[in-house]
Amino acid sequence: MIKSAAELALMAQVGALLAQVFDAVGRLKLEGMSTLAVNDFVERMIVQDLQARPASKGQYGFPYVLNASIDDVVCHGMPAEHDVLRSGQIVNFDITLEKHGYIADSSTTFLVGEVAYPARRLVSATYNAMWQGIAAVRPGARLGDVGHAIAHYARAHGYSVVKEYCGHGIGREMHEPPQVLHYGRPGTGPVLEPGMVFTIEPMLNQGKAAVRSRPGQWPVHTRDGKLSAQFEHTVAVTPSGVQVLTLRPGERPPR
Repeated sequence: MIKSAAELALMAQVGALLAQVFDAVGRLKLEGMSTLAVNDFVERMIVQDLQARPASKGQYGFPYVLNASIDDVVCHGMPAEHDVLRSGQIVNFDITLEKHGYIADSSTTFLVGEVAYPARRLVSATYNAMWQGIAAVRPGARLGDVGHAIAHYARAHGYSVVKEYCGHGIGREMHEPPQVLHYGRPGTGPVLEPGMVFTIEPMLNQGKAAVRSRPGQWPVHTRDGKLSAQFEHTVAVTPSGVQVLTLRPGERPPR
């Protein structure tokens, strides 16, 4: 769905609020915190401080305001009091926020305490792969160009891309057309037009791309038990290129 200039302005405001949430989470001492404590911190900030709504809570029966995916959890990790974060872990927090009738969606994989180089390398590559996809966004490009840029970068650095989950259009609804695959062939897929808004949210695995989960249940794990990382931004196609609506304070694309 193509958004008007007024809608894009509202979505930029909502994205900036969500960026504030991630900035605050990034300043927490995660080591020793439970993922449920992080969930409760985020809920208080969204509801009380920002006067907004955590859009994930209640959607598809999900009872929390964020997904907390630790180590080999690919996505849809459930916050829990017994999941106390330990030094050496990586954890992805996927958070949504709704205000003015529009939704922003973003995620970041955080390093907890002292993290070994292989895990840090995976996290860095996943962040860079997301930005490779974002850099491919411009009017006249195709979604296959975005997916190809992500997968090409991932493979070149020795990682696999999860194919079961993808980005999505977003606006008044959390999930709108189109689906944004994180792999693909250049020159294929829908043509990007100014006013399109969608998420780019690649999940990269240390090992094979295969995942496992129980039917109808969360979370999703890597099948081989190796680490997985994810980053996500909500982006808008502009007449001259792309605008990242959930850009963090001080965040710049990697060079």
